[in-house]
Amino acid sequence: MPSHTHDAYRRVSQTSFGTGEHLEYRVHYGMFNAAEATVDVSPQVQYVNGRPCYKINVVGTTLGAFSWFAKIRDQWQSWLDTSAIVTQKFYRNIKENDYRKIETTLFDHATNTATVTDENGTKTYNVANHIQDAISGYFFLRTVDFDKLKAGDLIEMPTFFENKVYKMKVKYRGKDNVKTKFGKIKTLRMTPVMPDNQLFKGENSIRIWVSDDANRVPVKVEVDLWVGALVMELRTYQGARNAVSW
Repeated sequence: MPSHTHDAYRRVSQTSFGTGEHLEYRVHYGMFNAAEATVDVSPQVQYVNGRPCYKINVVGTTLGAFSWFAKIRDQWQSWLDTSAIVTQKFYRNIKENDYRKIETTLFDHATNTATVTDENGTKTYNVANHIQDAISGYFFLRTVDFDKLKAGDLIEMPTFFENKVYKMKVKYRGKDNVKTKFGKIKTLRMTPVMPDNQLFKGENSIRIWVSDDANRVPVKVEVDLWVGALVMELRTYQGARNAVSW
C-alpha cells in the first residue's frame, strides 16, 4: 500500500457515541410545533473506501400548521470513519416545497478530493486534509476534550458543503445548566461562528448546548433568524454508549 495512504488518516480516540444511538428532537418556532428531527447511528458498522464507518442518518420534517408555510422533508446521511472521525461519504435528499435535490459525495483522503454526483452529472473538487461534511463535523465536536479549552477558544475544522470548502468555526462558551424535559442538565455551551447571510441573525445566531458527560449529547439548540427564532430540544435519547445520569 502506498505510504501516502497511511499518512491520510489520523487516529481520534473517542468514547462519546457508537452504533445504535437514536436521538429525537422537536423544533419550536414561537408557539408552533414547527418540525421534528431524528438522528440515528446504524446498528452495524459499514465500509466505505475500505474503511469502517458509522452510518449517520438525519431526517428533518415540518409538522402540522407550520407545513403551510414551509413543507420540508430532508434526509442527510454521513459515513463517518470510526477511527479518523472524518467523512468518507455524504448523501442528501432535499425536499423543500417544490425544490428537489439528490446528491452523493464520495471523499478520497489519499488525494484530498471530493467527487460529487447529482442531477447535473459528476464533478471532482479539491478539499482540505481531514475534511468534514455538514453532519460529521458535529459528531467530531463530540470527541473534543473540552477540559483542555477555556471559554472563548475556537474549534476549527474544514468542511465541504455546496461544492465549496469552508472553515467551520465553533466558539466554546463555557459550562452552563440547561432546563430540559429530563430535568436540569450540566452542559457545554458553544456557538458556531456564522458569516453574514440572509437567514441567520448575526455571528452568534446559533447556540448549542451539549451534555457535559461522557456522551456529549446535543440537548438544545437556539437559532436566531431574521424572521423569528427556532428552539430545538431533545425529546428522546436511546442507545447511549455510556450510562446516562440525567
